[in-house]
Amino acid sequence: MKVFISYSHKDEALARQVVMFLENAGLNAWYDKREIMPGDNWAEKVAEGLKECDAMVVLLSPDALESDHVRWDISYALGEKAYSRRLVTVLVGDPQEFSKDGFPWILRRLKVVPLPERDNNEDGLRQIAQALKEVA
Repeated sequence: MKVFISYSHKDEALARQVVMFLENAGLNAWYDKREIMPGDNWAEKVAEGLKECDAMVVLLSPDALESDHVRWDISYALGEKAYSRRLVTVLVGDPQEFSKDGFPWILRRLKVVPLPERDNNEDGLRQIAQALKEVA
């Protein structure tokens, strides 16, 4: 299974942790920092990545909820049959930091993996890998 990682660039350190954990768990991660080279058409490469992946992990932080790119990734995953039940939503940080108005209503209906801290996330990372393996 190939997993697209969607995140705000302000959460890049956490995205790297998720990628390394998933790959150590035997999953293949599509991570923009590896897939998009200088001079590449960014939008084209992301579109290719979305098409070739079977699942998505979206790291939702207050910054990610303000990102048009993360919202576009989520919209794509929700509309693609290949991603059906394969969108893993990860709530990064304290839930009290999130604006109810800024949180997409549809994501409230999906299973959410909590990552209350940006460091020491092994239990949450394990939950992400497990959720992906269950739908593989």
